[in-house]
Amino acid sequence: MDKLIDQKSYQKKLLLNLKVGSFLARREVRRSNPWTTILIIFVMTLTFLNLVVVSGILVGLIEGSEEANRERYTSDVILSPLPEREYIRDSTRIEKEIKKAPGYAMSTSRYVLSGTVVSNYKDTLRKDEKNNISGGSIVGINPELEDQITHISETVIEGEYLTSSDSDKIMIGKDLLYQYTPIDSPGFSVLKDVGVGSRVLVRVGDSEREMFVKGILKSKAGEVDARIFMTASEARKLGGRSDLNVDEIAVELAPGYSVEAFRDYLLEKGFGDNARIQTWEDAQPKFLKDIKTTFALLGNMISSIGLVVASITIFIVIFVNAITRRRYIGILKGVGVTKGAIEISYVLQALFYAISGVLIGTLLVFLVLKPAIYANPIDFPFSDGILVATALGTFFRAVILFLATLVAGYIPAYIVIKQNTLDAILGR
Repeated sequence: MDKLIDQKSYQKKLLLNLKVGSFLARREVRRSNPWTTILIIFVMTLTFLNLVVVSGILVGLIEGSEEANRERYTSDVILSPLPEREYIRDSTRIEKEIKKAPGYAMSTSRYVLSGTVVSNYKDTLRKDEKNNISGGSIVGINPELEDQITHISETVIEGEYLTSSDSDKIMIGKDLLYQYTPIDSPGFSVLKDVGVGSRVLVRVGDSEREMFVKGILKSKAGEVDARIFMTASEARKLGGRSDLNVDEIAVELAPGYSVEAFRDYLLEKGFGDNARIQTWEDAQPKFLKDIKTTFALLGNMISSIGLVVASITIFIVIFVNAITRRRYIGILKGVGVTKGAIEISYVLQALFYAISGVLIGTLLVFLVLKPAIYANPIDFPFSDGILVATALGTFFRAVILFLATLVAGYIPAYIVIKQNTLDAILGR
């Protein structure tokens, strides 16, 4: 019984402290200098943006690269040869069955050959000179069908896109050209003095053919930018392929269909014995996933510094406010206002600044920054960066900021309030 009475008494006292504390907090904020209040809220807004935007941009930088890989290379699901095979076995039957699968929208097949391109093959070289050769994947495509799925024509930065009648023309990814990738590494060779209209020699095994560069690609998908494209018929001739087996099948699904379900459907059909079947996420290079994790970690580290700065700012503001109003605090204590109520008033002031900053920051992120950056991605050298900000992640960061603010607001108030009441009133 006594325990119950004590509990009720404690709850009543806590409620009273909250009422008095909130009254004092409102009064303090109203009477404070408006410019000081605006400045503190501005700092809190920047801190919250730092928490959300920095890590969001770093993650979005890699996510942009992943998205480019999906749009320009793999589409939703991609089939490629098994590691021990040169091509997808029984391709014709698989292509027919894919078109009957639930969710299928369209697909494109590619011939992928390993070859080289020589730029100065007509020059007379001295004994100690070598031809300017760059190696890469030579990909035979159906230009019209490929463009419908990967929209690769939009990535042509010089020249023109291929057509089915271009029997002696190729497109080259910018990673194979020195003017776009000025790397002079012993293990990596790029073509110098090659541009649109240049005549080059394309070699696949013992076959070679003189062709002209019709276009240069810059897709920001690493796999695409390191390839040489030509029509499928010319690739088959150059590679000496007499069968109809292809090396890649990129499948686009209708909206709303699960890429995992489509992959599993093909595996259940037994196509996994003839081809490697992957979703666009499965087919991503491992280094992209590692970089994404690394950048997220870096973003959190940078955000943590911002959080410490914000906490110190709030601490200083509350501490200076409490120090300059020691006499006022002493009078409050003298007329019977409890220490708890005064501490609550300063904590609520700190929370007011934090909530205001978080609200303004959230509106800026979701109504301004995220849509604007999505519509106009940041042009990084290897990706079109977007801002990745989820509701859950933003809420989590807001909670962290509130907790930091609570501590930063309570400590200075506690330090000042524990001073002797009479000394505080007399200003000693």
